[in-house]
This record gives sequence, structure tokens and C-alpha cells, in this order.
Amino acid sequence: MVLSVLLVLSDVYSCRSGQLKTVEIAIDNAAFMDEFFSQIEDIRNSIDKIDENVSEVKKLYSVILSAPTSDQKTQDDLEAVTNDIKKMANNARNKLKTIERNLESEEEERISADMRIRKSQHAVLSRKFVDVMTKYNEAQLDFRERSKGRIQRQLEITGKATTDEELEEMLEGGNSAVFTSGIMDSGISKQALSEIEARHKDIVRLESSIKELHDMFVDIAMLVESQGDIVNNIEAQVCKAQDHIAVAKTETKKAIRYQSKARKVLHSIQHPDMNHQVHCLLTTLT
Repeated sequence: MVLSVLLVLSDVYSCRSGQLKTVEIAIDNAAFMDEFFSQIEDIRNSIDKIDENVSEVKKLYSVILSAPTSDQKTQDDLEAVTNDIKKMANNARNKLKTIERNLESEEEERISADMRIRKSQHAVLSRKFVDVMTKYNEAQLDFRERSKGRIQRQLEITGKATTDEELEEMLEGGNSAVFTSGIMDSGISKQALSEIEARHKDIVRLESSIKELHDMFVDIAMLVESQGDIVNNIEAQVCKAQDHIAVAKTETKKAIRYQSKARKVLHSIQHPDMNHQVHCLLTTLT
């Protein structure tokens, strides 16, 4: 039985518009592919939700950085969103790895249209997953640098300026009390000390989150690198299809213009008193 499927090529963006394109492909093994596309849809939804949560994390980072000390509710909200990202990312990674193992075990047994479709879907979703996790990692690193900058400014105000290397050594301790003990006798204000402690705690929490996701990120990133040819071929085919569509649209517009002119000629010929108009229109067409 042949199943006609509307296959969304992941979210591969067209060269010009950046919009998703849908293609129609005939494939065999309908029941099996229905289950596969259900898995793909689950993964895609997880990745989209992660993307939304990354945007929320950025907003919470801005709130935290805009105040001398962040309130507990903001920290709780950030922790909840961060945990959601970690949970969904692990879920998406595990499903992608399962599909990868299945593809590897079946690759030598058969080469078919549905196998190519599954490989393509897996490749583009893996790329999309890495892209969104890269965005998350960049947001984390930016927050870390800005938090570190706030600490440096407070230390400079107290006359205890530090270099990046010195501050990194202080941060590596991970203990807030040890971190601030060396600056408590420098006449620093209670407010400044509170901000330094708050920023240090933010960085410690952040680094813990980064470490938790590091192995997963590297794992999927390596997979995407090995699939580079597959993804590039898909993107090239989408671009080529868009070029053909553009040419077809141009030719269609030309045909419509010629058809319109021909109708005018026919209309004029049907009226004997309009010989002059016929002559003019024929001259225009030629």
C-alpha cells in the first residue's frame, strides 16, 4: 500500500523567505511511518517549547541583572523554567538517539524512500535541536559575563579591583562565604556586599546548569556534524525547488498577459465597426 504523506522537511527554511515548505511524497509501510511521524512531531513540539522557554529565561536574566538583589520569586521562576528545559532537552535527545540507533540497525537491510525520509527528518530535527540549545548556552554565557561584570564593578568601587583571571580564581571556589571573606574587611557597604554575594550565587547556579547539559549538547552536536551532508543536501533541494517555482510563476504571469491581449483582439474582431482597434492591437502583439 502506498501512503501519500505531507512531509514537513523540518523546518528546513527556504533560501529566500525563511518559511517552512511542505512537499508531497509517496511512501510505503503506512502504519510504520505514521508511528514515526508521530515521534517526529513529539520531538518537534519539545524543541519548540524549549525555544519558548529560552526566551523566558532571557527575560528572567534581565530582571535579575536589573536589580541589586533578585527576589526569591524570580529565582524560583528561573529554576522552574531551567528544569523544564533540562527535562525536555533530555527527552528530545533520547528520542533522537533512539531513532539514530534504529536507522543504523536497518541501514544495511534496505534502502527505500521511507528510509531516506526518516534519515532526512532525523538530520534536520537534530540540527534544529542543536540550534536551540546553542541559543540557550549563549544566553547562559552572556548572563555569566554580565554577572561577573557587576561583581567587578562593585569591587572597583571598594578599591579592590580585580583582573578577569583573579576573579575567575575567586569564583572557582564555589563557596559564597569564602568568596566574600576576603573583601569584608575592605570597608565595603552592606548593600554592595549583598550584591556581590547574590551575583556569585547566580554564577554558581548557572555553572551547575551548564555542566548538566554539557555532555548532552556535545553528543548531539557531534551527531549533527556527522550528518552535515544530509542536511546540506536537503537545503540545496529546497532552494532548487524554490528557483523552479519562481520561474514557473514568471512564465505563468507572461501567459496570463498574452491571454489577456488575445481576448482583447477577439473582442475587437467580433465588432465590425472596430477595425481600427483590431489593427492597433495586432500591431501591439507583434
